[in-house]
Amino acid sequence: MKISFNINGQAQIVDIDGNTPLLWVVRDVLNLKGTKFGCGKAACGACTLHVNGESIRSCSYPVKFVEGKEVVTLEGLSANGTFHPVQQAWIEEVVPQCGYCQPGFMMATAALLEKIPHPTDKDIDENIMNICRCGTYYRMRKAIHRAAAIKQANS
Repeated sequence: MKISFNINGQAQIVDIDGNTPLLWVVRDVLNLKGTKFGCGKAACGACTLHVNGESIRSCSYPVKFVEGKEVVTLEGLSANGTFHPVQQAWIEEVVPQCGYCQPGFMMATAALLEKIPHPTDKDIDENIMNICRCGTYYRMRKAIHRAAAIKQANS
């Protein structure tokens, strides 16, 4: 099945079984390795991407559903060599420990900040459902608030 979509601003056509998880198309066909495989059950969030601005778990999202849509991965979050506010905040707050889950957290955060530019702790708790085995939640919460401030300053 031929599926046409944009990924990180570039048109793509893949010829693949439409039920193939988007994660494997992104990683294995398009060779964008920032998105990680965690659980394969849409539970952990390591595979989080944006499809038309919505945060989705790509490990259980069939590629056929991106036909004609815009997909953004961690590699496409920054623009013109400048870090996205979320990426900058993650650096400033020294968030990662092992770092494996962090791309998913950053993508979930970027989507959250588009909907709620100044999230409260409650907003974060209710919207960021990813899992971090290292327990860097406190640093991530600080980084989410920092990203909101950076985004506001850049506006």
